[in-house]
Amino acid sequence: MRIAPIPTLDPETNDIRLRTAKIVSELIIPNENILRQRTPEARQLRKEIEERVKAEGLWAPHLPKEYGGMGIGFMKHAYMNEILAWSPFGARLFGVVAPNSGNQTILLRYGTEEQKKKWLEPLIRGEIESCFAMTEPNAPGSDPYAIQTRAVREGDEWVINGHKWFCSNASRAHFAIVMCRTAEDDGTGKAKDRMTQIIVPTDTPGFRIVRSVPVWGHTDGDHCEIILENVRVPVTNTLGREGSGHEAAQERLGAGRVFHCMNCVGQMWRAFDLMVRRATERVVHGGKLEEKQFIQGFIADSYIDIMAARLMTIHTAQVIDSGVGDVRANISAIKVFVPAALERVVDRAIQVWGAAGVSSDLPLEGMYRGARTLRIADGPDEVHRILIAKHVLKVYHDGGNWDFGF
Repeated sequence: MRIAPIPTLDPETNDIRLRTAKIVSELIIPNENILRQRTPEARQLRKEIEERVKAEGLWAPHLPKEYGGMGIGFMKHAYMNEILAWSPFGARLFGVVAPNSGNQTILLRYGTEEQKKKWLEPLIRGEIESCFAMTEPNAPGSDPYAIQTRAVREGDEWVINGHKWFCSNASRAHFAIVMCRTAEDDGTGKAKDRMTQIIVPTDTPGFRIVRSVPVWGHTDGDHCEIILENVRVPVTNTLGREGSGHEAAQERLGAGRVFHCMNCVGQMWRAFDLMVRRATERVVHGGKLEEKQFIQGFIADSYIDIMAARLMTIHTAQVIDSGVGDVRANISAIKVFVPAALERVVDRAIQVWGAAGVSSDLPLEGMYRGARTLRIADGPDEVHRILIAKHVLKVYHDGGNWDFGF
């Protein structure tokens, strides 16, 4: 893994990138076969790497310094994600563990001081775990207003009834942030104002994990299906104001989509590196793979995909960071293009590696599954295409021209 300073970036961002790359390339990638195991040796190695990360001041880039994080802001975190994604173990060993990291961000933004003391601080210290419960099996995930889980207020308590699934980390979680419908459509309010996020301890009576949903044939995951039956929690567990659940979710998902796309770019570079190295070393049919025009085409097409995906994502991140203009079309554009580009780049790398490419000896098969999943997660591609068209058409109907912001 060779990471050079980028001339257009400030010295601090380049320094973070280079120090992150040093740990990823020297301590994480060479030890991936050990890190994926559940042995005392693996636990000790993870602990040692985490201590090195903390000593370098690279722990928890998503958190402010007063909560033990780096406090580096959105853009530096985005660039750092690109490096961490070279290994499937990178983010976790740098203290960015989904869904805990997303829940920490939301608790920081919307939580009361009491909620931060009770839930956020122990979560950051690693004393407890969390999950995020939004998706429902009987409601389309592409329509956040279709959520059917109800929270009805009775005195000083919320009474929650509903059915959730794909609640990541639920089997280990001490609390869940649950998206609930807290008001019905009376014809006077906006649909988004009917949703509220509520903190629910997982040991509350009526909170029941039905099963771990098998994903891509893996039955030992933790994407759980959950039933909430007459679950009672204090009204003080409301996260943010009542009716702000949709706003909080979109804030989380908007930044998350950029981070996911930078993760995709990092994975693309790793897949590209594996593919090109294989092409320069593998001898087949009287010559090296690199001499075959099909393989040269793979290299060129993957390079094009990576460059396009990276520049699109960085441009979107810069627009978000500036706080100027409507970035929704940009976010939808990268959400559609980048995971699909990752899928293409990884597919080519798998083809070059042959049988080894689909084995767990290499990270390619995991990247491929992740890329395909991302075309559904964070909103399906089709919905984002519709959103892009709506944003563009609105500008033209209002008498304007589309400004790409370049």
